[in-house]
Parts: sequence; C-alpha cells; structure tokens
Amino acid sequence: MNKYESVLIARQDLGASQVSSLVDSLKQVLSDQGAEIVRVDNWGLKNLAYRIKKNRKGHYVLFNFSAPAQAIAEFERIMRVNEDIIRYMTVKVDEFSEASADGDAAAEAAVEN
Repeated sequence: MNKYESVLIARQDLGASQVSSLVDSLKQVLSDQGAEIVRVDNWGLKNLAYRIKKNRKGHYVLFNFSAPAQAIAEFERIMRVNEDIIRYMTVKVDEFSEASADGDAAAEAAVEN
C-alpha cells in the first residue's frame, strides 16, 4: 500500500463537534476501504489567503494514511460531494512529514536538537 497525506478545509461556520464527526466519518470511509490511518491532525480554524466559496476562514485537518488506490478514489469522492468541505488535496508521499500547525517552527526546533 502507498502512503498518502490529505489536507481538507471545512467551512468556517461548523462547530468543533461537527468537524470531529466529519473527520470520524472520513476515517470510517478509509478503514472500510482497507486503509491504515497513521495520524489525523486537526489544525483548527485558520484564516484563508483568499475567499473560497464566500468563506474567509476554514477548519484545517491533515490525514496521514496508507491505502490502496481504490480507497483514495472513494475518499475523494466522498469529500467532493460533501458540502461542508470547501477544499481538499491528497498527495502520495514517500515518508510522512512531521508537519504541525506551527509549521517551520517545529521543524527548526527538531533540527536544533
């Protein structure tokens, strides 16, 4: 199975419990398709660089998982039809990154140690 990272942006008017239920349903879709979920990282509500579907902010969520190709197709199909998700992107990776909400600050701290 290949390794993937996927980031989604959910609408700004969703509450934290709605975002977590959305994430749980997406995790269920992946596990039903035979994927192994390594990490799910909720980055919280962030400002967008530009408006997307009349939203100035969005809830960011990062998924790291290993999955077969048909699991990716179903995962992206579910995200495409869900009106609460305004953007998503899934990429195939060689190794999972240690990305966090702090971004470069965490990477710099790891290099210094």
